[in-house]
Amino acid sequence: MTKLDSKNGRVFLVGAGPGDAKLLTLRGKECLEQADVVLYDHLANPELLKFVPSHAERIYVGRKGRGAYRDQAEIHALLVTKAQEGKCVVRLKGGDPFVFGRGGEEAEAVADAGILFEVVPGVTTAVAVPAYAGIPVTHRTLASTVAFVTGHEDPAKLSSAMEWPRLASAEGTLVFLMGMKNLPRIVDRLIQEGKSATTPVALIRWGTYARQRTVVGTLSDIVAKASKADMSPPTVIVVGEVVRLRDRLNWYESRPLFGKGILVTRPRDQAQALSNLLAAQGAEPVECPTLEIHPPDSWTPVDEAIHALLTYDWVIFTSVNGVQSFMGRLWFHQKDARSLAGLRVCCIGPRTQEEATRWGVAADLVPKDFQAEGILEAMGRLGVKGQRILIPRAKVAREILPNQLEAMGAMVRVVQAYQAVPPAVEIAPIRDRLRNRGIHYLTFTSSSTVRNFCQLFDNRQELQELTRNITVAVIGPITAQTVQEEGLSVDVVALENTVPALVDAIIIHAGKTQKNTRLVS
Repeated sequence: MTKLDSKNGRVFLVGAGPGDAKLLTLRGKECLEQADVVLYDHLANPELLKFVPSHAERIYVGRKGRGAYRDQAEIHALLVTKAQEGKCVVRLKGGDPFVFGRGGEEAEAVADAGILFEVVPGVTTAVAVPAYAGIPVTHRTLASTVAFVTGHEDPAKLSSAMEWPRLASAEGTLVFLMGMKNLPRIVDRLIQEGKSATTPVALIRWGTYARQRTVVGTLSDIVAKASKADMSPPTVIVVGEVVRLRDRLNWYESRPLFGKGILVTRPRDQAQALSNLLAAQGAEPVECPTLEIHPPDSWTPVDEAIHALLTYDWVIFTSVNGVQSFMGRLWFHQKDARSLAGLRVCCIGPRTQEEATRWGVAADLVPKDFQAEGILEAMGRLGVKGQRILIPRAKVAREILPNQLEAMGAMVRVVQAYQAVPPAVEIAPIRDRLRNRGIHYLTFTSSSTVRNFCQLFDNRQELQELTRNITVAVIGPITAQTVQEEGLSVDVVALENTVPALVDAIIIHAGKTQKNTRLVS
């Protein structure tokens, strides 16, 4: 997308989709990446703001039902004023801008001001939320039509524009948006106008999120069930025979980690792999990066090692970061994998091996046990006496590997290729999530992530109180030991030191927990 060179900017009315951040359209992502200003709603997933440039202004404009929020006229004025300053303005709206989102009014305001604009449709909540609850809004034998209905009309209207007799007599599906607070009235009017009291109804709250909740009933009992379940906005109401299909088509809520909030403490650029695996199993990843990878204090030791590569027999990579930093520095010197010709390469695990392969380096050794002890066992069998070994690694790391290799008779050179430092973290939202039990698992993939996470809290007592009854899952025994040293208990340990194994271990634990819960209840 190319920004305008004209005096005025441009406004993009972008549909954020129903909630799941991955349902944002590619065009919507392009707009966010070019934004100078973003005006976003309560129902737009905050995760989408990660696509926005760091320099961009972010303005929360509420739109939270009948609660306090910016006046619509003020939103119009912001759109116009910011665009007239020559800025690229994105109006990020939950669902689709033109489906009960007041996007039409905002487009009118921008058009009347003579500002160029574009509408980027979003995946509408009216279709996506029922789909995530296992309810197709149309079906060849059950519903040939679907009607989208606002559950909250403009209070300034002198009379309702709702055609209740036609809605009640419709054979298809009715989908009410923003209607939870008016549920009793909606039910009463449909029954009064002839809709059978046995008509199936589904209420879906926070649809497409891991915290999605669905309550199913009929027109005769759905109000009582909603009250018992404490259902509140944002909730989509589906009325019609298609609701009966949910028992067979409930694909999303059947995932093994559905409804679990899981804290991911990996560095931001590495968190996505774990987050994706967790989300694919129905969890809601909450990213709280506790590490940032920075260059070493000085490149001199690494540069010296690079210039003397031919004098080494082995190079050992103990992490993905070690590969990236060392090979990146090699590239800086206009060298590549050919400089490692004649050296044997050891990678601590498959992910590190994968990263080495990406740089054109084949691993000669990957131990069965993906930790320092595994490397020592494997290299001990090969024999390292008299061998010269180079280890590019973090500034702070366990000394067991170089110490034990030297005890075996090897000559070891350790160089600092990078350092992992704690980033600035906005801890208040994480505290709130922990306090409100919105996080069910804490995950740690290294000792550094453990220590840095614990340092985010004022004291150990606060940490223990906030994490009480929250499951701690770690990638291996070394990380588990660090967790225990910090005064926390370890509940889940991956069978091997890999991210997929960590996710598998969490799935197994969640399955056992759910089974025990069912037995108790």
